[in-house]
Parts: sequence; structure tokens; C-alpha cells
Amino acid sequence: MTEDLGETWVVSDGKAGMENQCLGLAEAVGLPVVVKRIQVRAPWRWWSPQLAPAPLSALSRRGDRLEPPWPRLLIATGRASVGAAIGVKRASPETFTVQIQNPGVELNNFDLVVAPEHDRLLGHNVMLTAGALHRVTRTRLDAEARKLGAALSHLPKPRVAVLVGGNNKSYRLDLSVARRLADGLAVLCDAGAGLAITLSRRTGSGVADVLRDRLRGKAAVLWDGTGDNPYFAYLALADAIVVTCDSVSMASEAVSTGKPVYVFDLPGGSAKFEAFHESLRRERMTRPFANKIEYWSYEPPNDTARVAAEVRRRLKLTPDFAPARTSQPGRA
Repeated sequence: MTEDLGETWVVSDGKAGMENQCLGLAEAVGLPVVVKRIQVRAPWRWWSPQLAPAPLSALSRRGDRLEPPWPRLLIATGRASVGAAIGVKRASPETFTVQIQNPGVELNNFDLVVAPEHDRLLGHNVMLTAGALHRVTRTRLDAEARKLGAALSHLPKPRVAVLVGGNNKSYRLDLSVARRLADGLAVLCDAGAGLAITLSRRTGSGVADVLRDRLRGKAAVLWDGTGDNPYFAYLALADAIVVTCDSVSMASEAVSTGKPVYVFDLPGGSAKFEAFHESLRRERMTRPFANKIEYWSYEPPNDTARVAAEVRRRLKLTPDFAPARTSQPGRA
């Protein structure tokens, strides 16, 4: 009979970019994963998570419940998850809690805090990473490439994956910027490249229209938003990658492939974003997008595997422990 090693809860407010960081780490650790998408009710969602006397009571019934049996491992990220993670730790001191990104509260509330170097956190329980944790693995890329390889076989080489983000608090991707990006991508097509373009949830419909119109008749495939996102397949099948600068997660996933990565700059910026992109350029992982493709090599970061190994060590999981490969939503 197989020993019950417990499970991992991934706790977030459901934002895909944030949740995927937790899932990447959880899948790398290997315990069975249950996703818990929570909501914090008023007035607690406006206050510091440390001010709630009973953090679990501050959760709305519209989200997933956090109640016994408690998990062996909890991995959380995002402001909404901070109080919840603190509440689970109080209720279940044996649960190992990992908070991804700066929680904005006393770090000793968690067993481990995982933050990118540009957050500049210091502490005995802090692990720093080059960028965001993610779900990109060789196994996943190979599997997704097999699914879509035939569908993209008509694209000439070099094949370029284009990862397009959108507006956020730091950057702007409006129609004029979209036209500049589209013109640069058209130059690649005219030079013989094939494009596989995927959009994020933040990409405006007008931006998608600009790309579609400018690249009509060229060797370009633009995901229309229906069906499963081909994101991983595009990464796997690409010879090079172009990514907009507005997402630490997308850039981190791109460089994890070890392929040439070009960053398309958007108007705006922040000190943290600039420090992150400067670190990638300094390590020769990325170059600014200048409407052409060249090739170079670098050692891709292995942050997700490195953090997972540390979590496994602290959980005393044996080296021959066979990881689980399934994740499921919560809603108990």
C-alpha cells in the first residue's frame, strides 16, 4: 500500500499568471495538487492581511473553502492569499507554507518566501529567483509539440513564437504601439520567418485586429482565443521567441527554453521591471527586438526546479519519491 504523503493546496485569487507560478512549483514538488481559488470579503480585502483577527473567517463563501483536512504543503501568491496562508498556518502549524512574491507583511509568517531578485527581499526564509516560477518543463513542451506539430508544419523556418501581453499598471500597449509591433513582425515574415502568435487575457481586441490585418497573407498564425491556448506548443516549436516586456512571467517562461529571446519594449516601465529586464540582458538571455532574428546560446535559469528541490528537502521527501502529475480545482 502506498504511503499517503498528503497533498498540496495552491491558493490564489484565480489570476492565471499568478496561479501558474504556484502550479509550476507544486507540480515540480510532486504531491497531489488541489487548486483553491479564494475571495476575501469586505472590509478585510481593503486592509492589511495581518489586521484580520481570524483570516479564514474573512473569506467569502463565493470562493473555495479552506478547512480540514489540512494539506501538507500550501503554496500561495497574491495579496488575497496572504491572510489565508497565515490563517492555515495558525490552524495547522505542521502545514509547510510557501508564499511566492513579496507578501507585504512580516516574512516569518511563512516557512518559505520565494521572490524575484528585483523585489530585493532579505530573510533567513527567503529564496531569490531570477524571475517568475512557471510550468514550462521539457516533458510538457515535448507533449504539446506533438499535439500541434502537424498544424504548424506549413510555417517556414525560422519559426518565431510571439507572446503578446497588454496594458497593466506599468506599461501601455495601445493601437499605435501595436502597429509598430506588427510592422516589425511583418519584416520577419518578409525575411522568410514563420510566426506563431498567442495573446494574453490583457491583449485588447483592437491590438489583435491590428496584428491580424497587418499580417494577413503572410506566414503567420494568430491564435483566435478559441479552444486550448497553444502557448506551450508555440514555445516548443519555435526557433526563437519575441515577447512584450509587460510580463515577468512570459519573459521567464521564454528564457527557460534556452532559445533566443527578443523583448519588445512598450511605453512605460517601473524600477522593478527595469531591474528584471536588465538582469536578463546582463546574463545574455535576451536582446531588444530590432526586426531581425539572430542566434546565441545561454544557460537557462532553473529556478522552479531549484525551489522545488528545497521544498522537497524540507518536507523530507525521499529522493526516489515519484511525483504526482495531476492538478484539480478545489471547491470542496
